[in-house]
Amino acid sequence: MELTLDLTASRQHLIRCRLRFTPIHQALELHLPVWTPGSYLQRDYVRQLQNLELVQAGAVVPLVRREPSVWTAQLEPLLPVEVNYGAMATELTVRTCHLDDDHACLTLAALALQVNGARWTPHHLHLLLPEGWEPFVPLPCLDGPSEHRWIAASFDQLVDTPVEAGPHRWHGFEVHGVPHRWVCWSAVGGDPNPLLERYPQLLDDVAGVCSACCRLMGEAAPAAADYLFVLHLLERGFGGLEHDNATVLQYGLEELAKPGGYRRFLQLVGHEYLHQWNVRRLRPAELTPIDYDRPMVVPTLWFAEGVTSYYDQFLPRLAGIGTDTDLWDDLGAELSRYLLTPGRLLGQTLRQSSQEAWVKLYRQDAYSGDNQISYYLKGAVVALVLDLQLRLAGSCLAAVLRALWQTHGRWRRGYSEADLIEAFAAQLPELRKQLPAWLEGQEDPPLHEALHSVGLVLVPHKDTAPFTGLACSTSSSSLSVQKVARHSPAEAAGLCVADELIALDGWRLHTPSDLPHRWQEGRRHSLTIGRHGRLRCISLQPTAPAVQSWRLQPDPDGPAAALALRTQWLQLVPC
Repeated sequence: MELTLDLTASRQHLIRCRLRFTPIHQALELHLPVWTPGSYLQRDYVRQLQNLELVQAGAVVPLVRREPSVWTAQLEPLLPVEVNYGAMATELTVRTCHLDDDHACLTLAALALQVNGARWTPHHLHLLLPEGWEPFVPLPCLDGPSEHRWIAASFDQLVDTPVEAGPHRWHGFEVHGVPHRWVCWSAVGGDPNPLLERYPQLLDDVAGVCSACCRLMGEAAPAAADYLFVLHLLERGFGGLEHDNATVLQYGLEELAKPGGYRRFLQLVGHEYLHQWNVRRLRPAELTPIDYDRPMVVPTLWFAEGVTSYYDQFLPRLAGIGTDTDLWDDLGAELSRYLLTPGRLLGQTLRQSSQEAWVKLYRQDAYSGDNQISYYLKGAVVALVLDLQLRLAGSCLAAVLRALWQTHGRWRRGYSEADLIEAFAAQLPELRKQLPAWLEGQEDPPLHEALHSVGLVLVPHKDTAPFTGLACSTSSSSLSVQKVARHSPAEAAGLCVADELIALDGWRLHTPSDLPHRWQEGRRHSLTIGRHGRLRCISLQPTAPAVQSWRLQPDPDGPAAALALRTQWLQLVPC
């Protein structure tokens, strides 16, 4: 199997694709993946394909579309075949394809056609590049690096391979003897290397975070034999996608400039790097092997993503970056976000959140917070509580993660929910009943009690303005409702998302800042709104100020035993 990708039509944002192979059977099926591993949403990459054509012995062979992303044909066995098609590359995310004059970033799930019966066959990849461009591909080279040819052992390895190309400079470093490459592209123009000028310690810090991941897993070296980091610096943006031997990251310059922005960037690095163990190799059974044709219901995504999210906040500190106060700020912000999400109690269970990832988490709307809870977020909260409960019993979450790595991940054996529960119960038997209750119920796990065990408290901070439950935004010179909180005065008044807010007590409204200082607790205000082209007047009565945020801080009255346990916990390992 040989896939050639021609990137020379960069100004058209068009990738010209050619797949060559020799069929063994008469009946052919071609499948284009509908999703990419690590991003649990059906992407329907086929919408970007164009001019699909199959040629054998110089003649065009008819392709019959059996499904939106599946084609069939009748061939002459043992005669070479060439499949030609184009793909538009206009989406700048970590899970799609982007091609312009500056660079290319390719998700091969969006480009590589799977031939029936050839999943485990080696696949060759060949890139045709604009002049002056260099490729960055985490695969073994064929015929030397200058030939721009690589080999993947299987279709799975091919699809797992991110491709970055452009006139980029790269930097190398090692983590416990394993070579790593770092390549950065800036979407806002200019040389991205000023990032290294601003943070000359960047690569040392990244290497330290990588080493911290190895330490957490109890491993002498990374799981990958070599590793590629691809960073896209954007004006705004945040995200990452894990691969066996690589990760693609996106981070915003605006976020980087904020207090703590650099530390949060290193947390993103740690999150995706830790995934080379937890997710890429230690994987849910439902994703072993991966079905690229359809979504799979995976009830254990809370462990795959939640546990990783829990640890990512600790990894920079484990690498010697940041302070305890930084950790309280970062962890407190996540716990505050969790406690201020009504959907954790009124919507999904943690298991349901995992199962419904394909249709809910990546398709948020104004009401999602009322009936959903992210398996990343609640999964991290449950991981925190589990870690602290295990530590009270002389163990820790890292012991469970390491044990699962030895029994499942090292051998790429998929784990079930029952396997997870047994792994936790092996460290603390009472979790055999307790953990399923947290997965199946909508109540909070004992978060405050767990924090108390390490001498920490969550302190509520109330808003200064009366509570209305109303969030609004300005667009096209009008003020409109962005969100209405569940069980709030705004909901009781009958406000709806997208209502235009025109006047309050006869005073014209222009921006969100016009509202807070005018609300009075207990007073019935007259609010003039526009809905579907009609004016309405409604009555809204604010209540007492509500909790706006929670802050995590040490308990000055905490016992000495709690302080000792906190010191141990902050080291993550050993237990």
